[in-house]
Amino acid sequence: MKTRVCDMFGIEVPIFAFSHCRDVVVEVSKAGGLGVLGCAYQTPAQFKAELEWIDRHVGGKPYGIDVLMPKKYDKVEQKSLRLDELPREQLEFMRKVCDEAGIPELPRDDADKMLMEEIERVHMTPEQNAELLEIALEHPIKLVVNALGAPPQDLVARLHDRGIKVGAMIGSVEHAQRQRDAGVDLIVAVGMEAGGHTGKITSMLLWPQVVDAVAPIPVLAAGGIGRGRQMAAALALGAEGIWCGSIWLGTKQSELSAEMKQRLFEARAEDAVQSRVRTGKPCRLLRSKLTDAWEKPGAPPTLPMPLQTIVMTEARLRVERAKARDFMTYPVGQVVGDMKHETTVKQVVYDMMVEFLDSVERVQQLVEQD
Repeated sequence: MKTRVCDMFGIEVPIFAFSHCRDVVVEVSKAGGLGVLGCAYQTPAQFKAELEWIDRHVGGKPYGIDVLMPKKYDKVEQKSLRLDELPREQLEFMRKVCDEAGIPELPRDDADKMLMEEIERVHMTPEQNAELLEIALEHPIKLVVNALGAPPQDLVARLHDRGIKVGAMIGSVEHAQRQRDAGVDLIVAVGMEAGGHTGKITSMLLWPQVVDAVAPIPVLAAGGIGRGRQMAAALALGAEGIWCGSIWLGTKQSELSAEMKQRLFEARAEDAVQSRVRTGKPCRLLRSKLTDAWEKPGAPPTLPMPLQTIVMTEARLRVERAKARDFMTYPVGQVVGDMKHETTVKQVVYDMMVEFLDSVERVQQLVEQD
């Protein structure tokens, strides 16, 4: 395919894959698209190791990273954070929910160590992501995508000096215009159907609005894309490519456990709900008894980013260790309703392109009719 983003990165198909899993990143890039590694849950040492692994396995194909630079957040000094300093109301609430459900506590001798190891992985502030970005610049990344805020113009200039393209994820025209003014090279227009942090505008309305508002900057369509027909619709609405995240969660290469994958395969589109439970910001994720608990009367307020993610850590670990499926949750978009069984990254790309070509041919036949 020959879209502007294909030419920009020298890729064969305009499929950009966001994932926290290095295997997905590599497989998408090797399949002709561009994999993008999420940084939000990596310590500096882990992030360095992940990038080194990608460099060894991607075969020289281009890849990128995704960073969080939220405008509103609580600054947390992670190196000095103590477990007894965590907000008690929310922490005790989650403990009560788990206790009442019969979900075992963490092993007493190892609980503190397990919690701190997980908390140290939470990198959701601009300061923390700046540290990870410095590590990434030691590797041959081709794209840096920013979420939850506009990147500083001096950072954009610095990346451009290194030949690295800059993208930004947005959920409204106003946000897109701010990113355009910051000098980004491409915009990822994220419809509300998407997993993770989203706005309130549906993809079918948002995509063409953003395409018109930021022209000639190329736009990637995101939110509700997991099939070729949806890809065809996105390009028909003016996008130069697509950005997918949820669809890779059900692949063999995904980082998710077999139990979590099965939860996704059993879910309907309406089971992907928006909530502040995971990060403190509106985030679409799989509904579960854990998320439902926060919607009931008497539940405490959610905390600002990244504290909400931190206070959820203990409950998440308890649920995962107990394999308590009804309480398992994960960020995922409404495309989860189309995910029915495990497949591979390569197969997803292949199926998407076949259905895309079929869709284009169908439209051409409609136009050519006498």
